[in-house]
Amino acid sequence: MATLLIVDDAPENLSVLSGLLSPLYRVRAVNSGQRALQAAASQPRPDLILLDVMMPEMDGYQVLSQLQANPATADIPVIFVTALDSSGAEERGLALGVADYITKPIRPSIVLARVRAQIELKAARDLLRDHNRSLQREIDRRMAENLQIQDVSIRALGRLAEIRDPETGNHLRRTQGYVRTLAMQLRFHPRFAAFLTAHNIEVLVKSAPLHDIGKVGIPDHILLKPGQLTADEWVIMKTHSRLGYLAIEQAEQDAEHRIEFLSMAKEIAHYHHEKWDGSGYPDGLAGDVIPISARLMALADVFDALLAHRVYKAGLPVEEALQIIRGGRGCHFDPDVVDAFFARQNVFLAIAAQHAAGETPPTSGAKS
Repeated sequence: MATLLIVDDAPENLSVLSGLLSPLYRVRAVNSGQRALQAAASQPRPDLILLDVMMPEMDGYQVLSQLQANPATADIPVIFVTALDSSGAEERGLALGVADYITKPIRPSIVLARVRAQIELKAARDLLRDHNRSLQREIDRRMAENLQIQDVSIRALGRLAEIRDPETGNHLRRTQGYVRTLAMQLRFHPRFAAFLTAHNIEVLVKSAPLHDIGKVGIPDHILLKPGQLTADEWVIMKTHSRLGYLAIEQAEQDAEHRIEFLSMAKEIAHYHHEKWDGSGYPDGLAGDVIPISARLMALADVFDALLAHRVYKAGLPVEEALQIIRGGRGCHFDPDVVDAFFARQNVFLAIAAQHAAGETPPTSGAKS
């Protein structure tokens, strides 16, 4: 049974309306605007309010405005009950959002019909609202599931390179952590703020594991060679950035529409070996022409490689690795990225330690 709230300062009007409507509905009656606001916000909430317009202290227009300002009562429909019979008064009420008008003296058939219509409309709106909420919950659940599948798929693809290159171990997790740390440090920097939004940082971190996916296309005798590469082998090894770009681009084309994280992953895979001074590969880009995503990954990747153990080299001591990063400022790396690294140096070292435990000892000499 629906609940009605009747508001009128005249006891006789409350009595008439209550007597007419109480056989069909739960009826609550109050005699002032202030009491109406209190009753409307209490449980059970009314499904409809019949509100007298002309009341002392707080008139119906004021009550309606306050009802609509309160999120708890804003969706309760209101019928004005009034002796005013002018288009101006009606227009004012409708402009404020009143659902309907009943004029005094009341006619029982009109009251019953209009109350029933508003109750039915309210029930339909509530049903639609609940359905939409249920639908939104299902959409949110499926979106979360799809994002989880996406994340797992990205890691699986990234691990393809790891399977070919057992020395990488926790390289993917570490470089993800490094990239996130750099991005968070630079997100308010004037040169980076426009790109490093909260959303783009999440996409960047999600894309990072695919930076070396192109290594899947490098022959085993080069990728797994336990020693330094020859000049010819190095030429082939450097093609992994282009191979990664092409593989991700093909995946993007197969999707038939732009997928944001694939676009950024493609950018990172292609350009993360470019250097600030233009001496990197594959395209010899320099300075700000190198995408920000690739500039962050460049430092993250090199720092991880410096500390990593290889068959042909031991991991460098931390101080020596830090000195190499410092020496790369303005030649290998964007100077501001290097400054961000040293501002968060302790976080980098913590990430390195966190994801070093339990790492499989290196068994081959794969190249970065």
